[in-house]
Amino acid sequence: MFSFIKRNFFKRNMDFFEINMDELKKKQKNGAKLIDVRSSQEYNEGHLKGAINIPYYEIKKNIYNILTNQQQEIVLYCQSGVRSKQAYKSLIKLHYNNVYSLFGGMDNWL
Repeated sequence: MFSFIKRNFFKRNMDFFEINMDELKKKQKNGAKLIDVRSSQEYNEGHLKGAINIPYYEIKKNIYNILTNQQQEIVLYCQSGVRSKQAYKSLIKLHYNNVYSLFGGMDNWL
């Protein structure tokens, strides 16, 4: 019952940088990098196909070592969308320009 209420009562609109699962699949086909910003343990328990893991708390110090091209299209996700939204803000501050977040995270699409 709570999940029904959560899905139907607590809805929020997508921000301009958030995308849905269909858009994610299109971006991946076009070469976008998919980054799972959950912890390593969460990632090891299951993740989206093609995702690399950079936990949110490590993204600022590790992103330059993994993705040197700041124009690379990047899609971030986490469990609920909160950490990926925060990671989006961090990457924008680091001058990564083509960054998106999966709306609602894995909870919303799986």
